[in-house]
Amino acid sequence: MSDQAADPATETFVAYRNLLFTIAYEMLGSAADAEDVLQETWLRWVGVDLGQVRDQRAYLVRITTRQSLNRLRAMKRRREAYVGQWLPEPLLTAPDVAENVELAESVSMAMMIVLEQLSATERAVFVLHEVFDVSYDEIAEAVGRSPAAVRQIAHRARQHVDARRPGRAASPSETRAALESFQRALVTGNPQHLLDVLAPEVVLVSDGGGIRRAALRPVIGAEKVVRFYLGGSGRTKGMITCDPTVVNGNPALVVRLNGALDGVLAIRVEGARITGLYFVRNPEKLSRVGSETPLALR
Repeated sequence: MSDQAADPATETFVAYRNLLFTIAYEMLGSAADAEDVLQETWLRWVGVDLGQVRDQRAYLVRITTRQSLNRLRAMKRRREAYVGQWLPEPLLTAPDVAENVELAESVSMAMMIVLEQLSATERAVFVLHEVFDVSYDEIAEAVGRSPAAVRQIAHRARQHVDARRPGRAASPSETRAALESFQRALVTGNPQHLLDVLAPEVVLVSDGGGIRRAALRPVIGAEKVVRFYLGGSGRTKGMITCDPTVVNGNPALVVRLNGALDGVLAIRVEGARITGLYFVRNPEKLSRVGSETPLALR
């Protein structure tokens, strides 16, 4: 598309690309699938008569939403057959995303897991209205429902999310401090140091996709989580290193084994202690982490 930089259709698409990608990613939980949706959106966009489009942003959002809904429904069987726990594909994000509290919360691992519990249409309506403040009338055109029906869907989706929404997340600085303490505890392998930084009710979700070792079910409770980590590291041959990064708008660790990418560990912090650990080890979800430039999302 760089060869067509002067083309109005290209300029408009590039201007809204980050927004469209974020919408698709929040609906799908997969950066790779979101990129495919953007490609499909682009192919439809270049065939549009721009002279007939009153609001180009709304038109692009509508195309992206419809393509995301189609893909989300097609992905349902794939998700049902997934081995073990499913986590979103980690997304490297620019550090300033963490300062946008609402955006960082909406793309956090914890919230993405909550969104997985919604139907495809509920998820689209919630993401568009609650995260991107798209009007009900615009959403109605995107999802093929009446504005009145969309309002009802939005109300139902909010109820589902509020019932499952984690407690108030800590500030970025508090999260970084907890992550640093957790990183030091991992390096030393001291069980008490790990227990000191973990909340008693902490939940660990690990995703190996049936390819790499991971817990098939969530590990609940600080002592069980410590045993899981220390037991796993004891069976690992080689040197494990952890480097801080920003994933899904929140501080996280990139885990390497003998210098090779092994996983991404995201955390959720409440009250200065870690309440959620999200460890993605499925190599099919890690290809972008080592090679992609962090995204601004909007």
